Amino acid sequence: MSEFPLHTFGRSRKSRAGYAALSNEYSPIDNEEGASDSMPMNVRAAAVATVNRKGKRRDVLEEEATLLGDEHREEGGYDEQPESSRRLASLKRHKSSVNDKSRTIPFRPPDKFRKRFPPNIVRNQKYNAFTFLPIVFYEQFKFFFNLYFLLVALSQFIPALKIGFIATYIAPLAFVLCVTIGKEAYDDYQRNLRDREANSQKYLVLEPTSYSASAPDGGPHTRAVPSSSLSVGDLVLLEKNDRVPADLVLLRTSDASGTCFIRTDQLDGETDWKLRVAVPGCQKFSRDSDLLTLDAEIYADAPIKDIHTFIGTFTINFPPTNSVNDVPMVQVPTVEPLTVENILWSNTVLAAGSAIGFIIYTGPETRAVMNTSHPETKVGLLDIEINRLAKILCAVTFALSVLLVALNGFRGQWYVYIFRFLILFSSIIPISLRVNLDMGKTVYAQQIMKDSEIPLTIVRTSTLPEELGRIEYLLSDKTGTLTQNEMEMKKLHMGTVSYGNDSMDEVAHQLAMAFGASTEPGNGSTVTGIQLASRGRRDMSSRVHDVVLSLALCHNVTPVLNDDGTVTYQASSPDEVAIVKWTGSVGLTLTSRDRTRIELQTPTGSRMNFEVLELFPFTSESKRMGIVVRDSQTGEITFLQKGADVVMAKIVQRNDWLEEECANMAREGLRTLVMARRKLSQSSYEEFKQQYHQASVRLEGRNEAMAEVVAQYLEHDLDLLGLTGVEDKLQDDVKSTLELLRNAGIKIWMLTGDKIETATCIAISTKLVARNQYIHQVAKLKTSDQVRDELEFLQNKLDCCLVIDGDSLQLCLNMFKNEFIEIATKLSAVVACRCSPTQKADVARLIRRHTRKRVCCIGDGGNDVSMIQAADVGVGIVGKEGKQASLAADFSVTQFSYLTKLLLWHGRNSYRRSAKLAQFVIHRGLIISVMQAVFSAIFYFAPIALYQGWLMAGYATVYTMAPVFSLVLDRDVSEDLALLYPELYKELTKGRVLSYKTFFIWLMISLYQGAAIMIMSLVLFENEFLNIVAISFTALILNELIMVALEITTWHIYMVVAEIVTLCFYMLSMIFLPEYFDLTFALSTRFAWKVAVIVAISAIPLYIIKFIRSRVAPAASSKLL
Repeated sequence: MSEFPLHTFGRSRKSRAGYAALSNEYSPIDNEEGASDSMPMNVRAAAVATVNRKGKRRDVLEEEATLLGDEHREEGGYDEQPESSRRLASLKRHKSSVNDKSRTIPFRPPDKFRKRFPPNIVRNQKYNAFTFLPIVFYEQFKFFFNLYFLLVALSQFIPALKIGFIATYIAPLAFVLCVTIGKEAYDDYQRNLRDREANSQKYLVLEPTSYSASAPDGGPHTRAVPSSSLSVGDLVLLEKNDRVPADLVLLRTSDASGTCFIRTDQLDGETDWKLRVAVPGCQKFSRDSDLLTLDAEIYADAPIKDIHTFIGTFTINFPPTNSVNDVPMVQVPTVEPLTVENILWSNTVLAAGSAIGFIIYTGPETRAVMNTSHPETKVGLLDIEINRLAKILCAVTFALSVLLVALNGFRGQWYVYIFRFLILFSSIIPISLRVNLDMGKTVYAQQIMKDSEIPLTIVRTSTLPEELGRIEYLLSDKTGTLTQNEMEMKKLHMGTVSYGNDSMDEVAHQLAMAFGASTEPGNGSTVTGIQLASRGRRDMSSRVHDVVLSLALCHNVTPVLNDDGTVTYQASSPDEVAIVKWTGSVGLTLTSRDRTRIELQTPTGSRMNFEVLELFPFTSESKRMGIVVRDSQTGEITFLQKGADVVMAKIVQRNDWLEEECANMAREGLRTLVMARRKLSQSSYEEFKQQYHQASVRLEGRNEAMAEVVAQYLEHDLDLLGLTGVEDKLQDDVKSTLELLRNAGIKIWMLTGDKIETATCIAISTKLVARNQYIHQVAKLKTSDQVRDELEFLQNKLDCCLVIDGDSLQLCLNMFKNEFIEIATKLSAVVACRCSPTQKADVARLIRRHTRKRVCCIGDGGNDVSMIQAADVGVGIVGKEGKQASLAADFSVTQFSYLTKLLLWHGRNSYRRSAKLAQFVIHRGLIISVMQAVFSAIFYFAPIALYQGWLMAGYATVYTMAPVFSLVLDRDVSEDLALLYPELYKELTKGRVLSYKTFFIWLMISLYQGAAIMIMSLVLFENEFLNIVAISFTALILNELIMVALEITTWHIYMVVAEIVTLCFYMLSMIFLPEYFDLTFALSTRFAWKVAVIVAISAIPLYIIKFIRSRVAPAASSKLL
């Protein structure tokens, strides 16, 4: 700050309003003291610190030009320089750097200036009218599987390559594409509707051209504008429950103190309301319309993702012309620092009152959009594996075609023959596989949604149910996902006595006695208490009085009156709300609170008033909050402080019991706070106040100096009053769910925006951390050496739980990304705190990329959307924070505990069934291709189809589809056993159900059965070719029906019916297809015994092998039956 050229603030003459020129000793601190007495010390401190930081970031010349400078203005008063010229100065400064997106925005900027910034449009659509078909087709045909089918289908339009019905090649592919295109179109249309709704939402903008001083409320005229038409520099009027449409600087609020509450649950996932402070210079104006004539400008730093940081200044060049008499006679320009406490981020909601904001960032430059990633099209691992197998099968097909042509000596048009063989063998890669798998996915989705034990579960991405069976990492949000975010005071410990949840009525009784003693001196028993207290041995009621009164005063809670007359407590920490609610339940109720006064109602109904002299808010560094209050009745000044035991233990006296009791409460999963106090004399407080003020106006090392004064005068030898234990209620069955998932081999990470202390407590109470497991906390890392030391420690202690804060996590990822993720993925549990939405998504992507394992992310707030979309499987919980996460997720549930059944039962079944179905459909195609190859080899390598027309069309459809599709209802164990033995799930994650090994086993089965059926048919055939077709095709159909019965683990009614109906339909079709079947021969005993022999040779050896394997090496699931 000291390097600023202070003379640039000055003016050479008086302004037209008669303001005196500034002296060269001017500083923002001094001016701020004069202009904004109502601004709290902590806000001023943080604000000036931001200016100081910015001063170090830019060189002196740029600071003069961009932030505080005045040189663009001509010398002289405002009369000699038009307002438009002054505004032009701001616009010129905006051009100081092409790449610098920081901005200085004048009030009422011209349209040309506004157009430099992006429009305020919400857009979540993936496609537009021109890109829809190209992108969808690319997404489909980038898979070799589909591209192969497309080429085969197109080849049928070439006469020389035409084999069979064109429809048998084109119809399945067209069906798959139509379903996919229809689904994508519908999903994008729904996104478009949501975008249009958000963009068309109307907001009131203060109209600069027509405001009326004669209006009843003296307010400005407003104009309703859709959200998409808002631009940088607009003044927006927000009412209660309005969504903030863009990033705004808060100028004025309806509350006289200049504060308002906002709900940020869709931004950071926290449901507690946040306090925001209006710019003091604007809050002092008598009317909103004064903003329309104000000559001012706002500097805002370049847009960044961090929602906890903002750097800016608010400069009043000249006060409003219509309210000269209302403005204090202060020097101009007036510069006020802006911090994040003065900002309303977009997508937050105004919780109470009304407010006026000045737009500084719009559209893609808002924090909400910058922290949101666009969804990618998710593809299941099973689909990718089948795509790989399709490439192998294609190579096999090509090799087989070339081999047959080569064995024939490459005679004639051999290249045409190769292509004809390729088409003949195209059933090796059956297009019906896609149809079967997609239909299977639909069945799984319906089973999930109709499960009565997990009601209201919705499958939004029907292509991913198999992924639920292969999850190895679960990344969970904390607030609203693992917890209900409902705090309740459970325990109060006072050293010699402890009050639990069931004995709080005793606290209320003791408190009533204490207040009764102070108001009714005639009561004998209470007088005894006072006499004991006067002798230095306070009785229990006075001790209870002290601790409850201290808890009722030492907080940042504000009571808010709702429309229905009820009172809601709001604070930045739900712990504080729980404690204040508890003090009310025992008789000491907070009735009103502003920035200078607290009013309490005692058990007797009387009111106690306290003046707030100083407030020291909680920070993650200090881990404590303090308040200095003066009793309005007695004038007694008291310093009250509460905080974490690790810091309070050094400050309080007589704390021998503190450590043990804190450990006991932590084991119960309670969040502990230590309450202490110190009485101050008037003289000692005045001395502190003087020293504290001197420290607060220092330009260098100001925060350290202020902390030092507080430590010297206040934070020592405090009386330890008590220890509170607050419980964050967990979601139903969270502990058992996490235990089951861990036993299923799933590693669980908790990613939260909350504090380290809170997250650690929840990790313990949810049993994410095992009993007596070491918890290693990593916070405030600054250097690479510190990171390296932590990684080396973790490398040698992989059985611990890592708790890391967001800044340290970012440092680890920036400096030692591979080493960190290598070690972290081996740990049993990881808790990451103070994570931004983008960080959560980055962690999910990093685990996916590094481990190549399936990652599931679960959350319930708008801040979890990026993480959910970055995961292989995203699960959204419909909860108190709205449906944003649920709508963006692949699966939507209403409780965290539903994950157990979703993964261990539905996921496991979906994956096993699809793997079995895929391999069986491939087997079905392979076996007929092997028969074709044997037939062609025997008949002089001619590329002639063995089965043509209706036989080929019916083989993959009416003759085998229903029995084969019955595999999607197969199950190896009952639901109870699957949930009782989660280790069964662990077996699946190894991917052994569908692997190269199982694929080659099926390849060998197909080779054996195809060759056996064809060779035996040729051995036993009669004199006619027609008989070969009838015998071999009938044997093939019967073989496939028997194979389904052998392959299915548990017979069910659908399979039995499908087998019988299919067999009957095949027999009936023989009557209607005389060109393929000689009925006289088909009804003879010769036909029957020959078919029976062929089927026996092809199927019985496999049954024997399966029987032996079930006895020698049974599956894990069969051991439980």
